[in-house]
Amino acid sequence: MLYARAVAASTRPGPRRLLALAPVLALLVVLPLTIPLYGLRGLAAFFLVWLGEFKLLLLAFGHGPLHPSLRPLPFVFTASLPVKLRRPHQTQANATAVSPAAKGIALPPLVSSGINIFLFKETIHPYASFSLYGVAIYCYLDSLLPCLAIIGTALGMEMEPQFDKPYLSSSLQDFWGRRWNLMVSAILRPSVYDPVRSRLGAPVAVLATFLVSGLMHEVVVWYLTFRAPTGQLTAFFTRHGACVCAERWWCGATATATKTKTTTTPRVVATLLVVGFVAGTAFWLFFPAIVGDGMGEVYLAEMASQASFFLDAGGRLLRLVGLG
Repeated sequence: MLYARAVAASTRPGPRRLLALAPVLALLVVLPLTIPLYGLRGLAAFFLVWLGEFKLLLLAFGHGPLHPSLRPLPFVFTASLPVKLRRPHQTQANATAVSPAAKGIALPPLVSSGINIFLFKETIHPYASFSLYGVAIYCYLDSLLPCLAIIGTALGMEMEPQFDKPYLSSSLQDFWGRRWNLMVSAILRPSVYDPVRSRLGAPVAVLATFLVSGLMHEVVVWYLTFRAPTGQLTAFFTRHGACVCAERWWCGATATATKTKTTTTPRVVATLLVVGFVAGTAFWLFFPAIVGDGMGEVYLAEMASQASFFLDAGGRLLRLVGLG
């Protein structure tokens, strides 16, 4: 990443800078393959192969969050992790947010709940199991990723927001654009949506964005499982992209017919419909691609092994300092 910063400082945006960044782009594809643990390998693929590659591709053409004027360490952290420079006007808004340390405290119960799913999975309905997986993934990411903000605090950096209460979404557009996995939304908007929209219009841009998201999910899951892509994740996201386009058309037609800017669907009803649709399609296409064919048991067994290791290490440390 320091090499990428030096390249960006010495070349103008365009094909020449892209060519100079090619070694880094190639290295990021290989790095996650060196990690033997499923979960960490998938997380590294998400950070480096998806977010990192897209950030560097944007940098190659003078866009995105990276800029050679950033100091070396902030540049490296911004390029490698979902962090961003703190803006002064955001300080007050973030003052009420849950601290990374507080979310880190929530990790042990999440690990324990994952182990319980692993132990009793055979006794519950598959859809209930998928629901528990979904809640566990959401809580795990929302608790683990902000812990990385502790690393960047001294650099004046903060985490990109991951989620904004997705269970309160009032529409699919609200769910995908403003509440769920906002790191991905923030990187797909300048890299896919904006350039496609300027040339082909908003509907095509939405479809292209969801298609790219689906393909990148296939890539990340390949790193996670080392199994050939099934196309289920691409199908999941392209269907949602089409539904977002249909939803926007319907809302626009309704607003024109009623001469209002909002629909008449009650918020509670809209939220239930959105959550139900997302959950139903996830049971059908999303979760089977990730936790199907025994992979869920592998992840949870790995989680249980890591939990046992850290508990044992913590006990040894307490005994060493005379507190155990």
